[in-house]
Amino acid sequence: MTDRLTPPSRETTRTRDIRYARELEGHVTWLGTFSGTALGVLAVASGIYTYLGVSSLLDDTGVMSTFAAIAYSVAVSVGIFVFWSYLLRLFPAVRTAQSRVALLGAMGLGSVAIVAMSSWLNAAALAGSAAVEQHLAKTVQDYQASLERAHEIALTGQALERDVARVRQSFEDLSEQEATGNLSGLAGRGAVFRVLRQKSAELAALEAQIATQTPLVNEAFAEGNAILSRMRALTVEQGPVEARSVEFSEAAVRLQGLITQMRQLTVAPLVERAAQDLAASVVLPELDSRTESGRNDQQATITSVLEVLGQRAATLEGAAREVINLTPAPEVTYTPVSSADAVILYARNFIPSWAGAIAIDLLPAVLVMILAITQSAIRAGRDGIALEDSMTLTELRAALAAAREVDAKLDAHAAQTAPAETERHGPPSGGDDKVKPITGASG
Repeated sequence: MTDRLTPPSRETTRTRDIRYARELEGHVTWLGTFSGTALGVLAVASGIYTYLGVSSLLDDTGVMSTFAAIAYSVAVSVGIFVFWSYLLRLFPAVRTAQSRVALLGAMGLGSVAIVAMSSWLNAAALAGSAAVEQHLAKTVQDYQASLERAHEIALTGQALERDVARVRQSFEDLSEQEATGNLSGLAGRGAVFRVLRQKSAELAALEAQIATQTPLVNEAFAEGNAILSRMRALTVEQGPVEARSVEFSEAAVRLQGLITQMRQLTVAPLVERAAQDLAASVVLPELDSRTESGRNDQQATITSVLEVLGQRAATLEGAAREVINLTPAPEVTYTPVSSADAVILYARNFIPSWAGAIAIDLLPAVLVMILAITQSAIRAGRDGIALEDSMTLTELRAALAAAREVDAKLDAHAAQTAPAETERHGPPSGGDDKVKPITGASG
């Protein structure tokens, strides 16, 4: 029973494969009617965006630059169209694995070339202005951080005024004690008093100098914030980003000057030098006590005062050194960039634009794969099937008509050649001879 059912089942499978292959061939034929047009549209669209990207890179806006941009974009469009046309035709047709791997390698190399010559320019055209605005916004953030850091360091230096005031006050208190006789035991304004007053006067002058810096620091910080506000407005204003970039660059130069000025306004180096001079430069007055014992007491008190002076100076110098050792404000320099460079620099922020720019160039690769898979399925459906089994009714009718036409031509040719053969060899024997009747003898 199995042997009897095997041929019909094989015939059914063969018929189904043939129908499957014919159905796919019909779809491929219909899709092929507009695939070339669709590929041309994609190539032209890529060329247009490439033209916009190239135009943004050219500084000159003359006729020659326009012609160069058009020539480049046309070359890109033609290259894309020809490249994918080759693959759409050849890749589905090859059958060996080695050939397909080789064509896949060629496809990969060509795709990289297309991205290099077109896709990044397409991305520049799609998101170039937004990328430049992103660069401006990033620069504003950097300048704001630098300004705030410079202001913070300057304010920390101004805080040294309190340390200077504390040391000055301590020397004034000691001088008052010396005036009442509670320090050296000798009341009055003698040598010890003059030493203490000398140092308190130096510290008072330093304190006043620090105080004069505070309005300058506040003024510079307020002006810097005003410039930052204008720079922020330039990043979001309407209009061409190139014109806004010029004004932004001018504001950046002014802001950089203010930041440098604020760095110079810090008083920490001044306090450090004053603290070093505080103990090193002491003008010792002449001991004015009338007795030897009094002069000895004055000398001992002055020595103690110098020790205290050295300690206070070291403390003040350490506080100033801490301010000097603070991490300085970062150096920020605004560098104008083109739209293409900005798109590459901030590529992570414009992934959708990059994806669209690359997809418009590499989408035909998907079509190549689809067509290759379909052609493989068609070949699989027709492998092992005789030609007469795969013929459709239309093809069979055409074949029969061709056979009848061939037979008719052969008959006509035979009819034309028959008279010539008769003249050459004569009539056939016994064909046209008449047999005379036999008569009896006359009488």
